[in-house]
Amino acid sequence: MTILRLRGRVFRPGEFAIMAVVNRTPDSFFDRGRTYGYAAALEAVDRAVAAGADIVDIGGVKAGPGDEVGPAEEIRRVAGLVAEVRRRHPRLIISVDTWRAEVGEVVARAGADLLNDTWGGVDPGLAEVAARYGVGLVCAHAGGAVPRTRPHRIAYDDVVADVIGHTVGLARRAVAAGVAREAILIDPAHDFGKNTRHSLEIGRRLGEMTGTGWPVLVAVSNKDFVGETLGGLPVGERHAGTVATLAVSAWQGARVFRVHDAASARAALAAVTALREALPAGARSNKADNSDKSTNLDNLDN
Repeated sequence: MTILRLRGRVFRPGEFAIMAVVNRTPDSFFDRGRTYGYAAALEAVDRAVAAGADIVDIGGVKAGPGDEVGPAEEIRRVAGLVAEVRRRHPRLIISVDTWRAEVGEVVARAGADLLNDTWGGVDPGLAEVAARYGVGLVCAHAGGAVPRTRPHRIAYDDVVADVIGHTVGLARRAVAAGVAREAILIDPAHDFGKNTRHSLEIGRRLGEMTGTGWPVLVAVSNKDFVGETLGGLPVGERHAGTVATLAVSAWQGARVFRVHDAASARAALAAVTALREALPAGARSNKADNSDKSTNLDNLDN
């Protein structure tokens, strides 16, 4: 398992990073526009940093269906915010949630350290931007879905194999384009191009993904699969399910956690760390041996 290096910070295997969400959107599924205003977004970043966030992920377009947001409007929403956050928090790792290369270009110049491509490489130019500016890249799996759509009746022969094949393929292409290997994460993207059963299967078998050696990001905070699994809970009642899913993901080796509540995530991950370190050496060794038996597509061509 490799280290993760972003903005000069190094996260070694077993070390967790918290990525706090700050959306400059008027229609976010979670905060319903509370951080759409520029000042409100800055305050949200400050709160996240105070709560222990290592990374702040800034987004300018709602993930789900909604009003059209073109590249110019997305840039208007996020670029100035990135620049000011960089000024206020020089050591903070700044991520921008975008699938567009032209947006990535602007925010990289403004001070972003990571481009979070949630939609699975629909714009191949984004990896080239990451390489050109020396920033990191998140390679995600959305099942071929068009950005901001929710496909119906999507099916996979093996969703985990599909996720691993796609994300590792994107990661390898990013390295070939010039992105530093230590600055690349892979993300199964729960609920993107997937139904609840798919997302649960990914959560159950996440160790196969972490077993590839690529650092894994999970973004499960308050998602629909959490609510549906717990009987149809609305967004505001999914906190406990989110924390449980984070802990299970961390236990299986996930490294970065994209969340709405940085403080709770930090506490949950601290508990996982304490439990893991309390294991007898033999149990830790057995856990590592089992992880090594997982599908490792990154080494198939070695």
